[in-house]
Amino acid sequence: MKLFSDSIQSLENALAYSSLKQKTISNNIANVDTPNYKAQEVSFKSEFDRATLQARRSDARHFEFKRGSSNIEVNTRATTSYNHNGNNVDIDKEMAEMAQNQIYYNVLVDRMNSKFNSLKEALKGGN
Repeated sequence: MKLFSDSIQSLENALAYSSLKQKTISNNIANVDTPNYKAQEVSFKSEFDRATLQARRSDARHFEFKRGSSNIEVNTRATTSYNHNGNNVDIDKEMAEMAQNQIYYNVLVDRMNSKFNSLKEALKGGN
């Protein structure tokens, strides 16, 4: 018997992705003035293209999702250079991505808390 649904595992994977993205963005910001430093990124689009989910369809016109594995990678943006010293960190872009990622992370944590509160209520018998 399976105790937890796949949604908790999916949320855990999403939190790991968001955490890695936060570390990558922080590293880029810390190296904004480092000569020849090339910014790194964790691309959600490429991860989304590889990952698939399983969902129950209530209508045949809905999109079909399938469960798959995900392998998060950090890539280096080596083809650009914004500064005279060879550095390609765009501080405005990094700060915007950090804010966006923080919102994403907070939503995931809130959803995870909701899942655990539902489990807690079920164990208490709904009283």
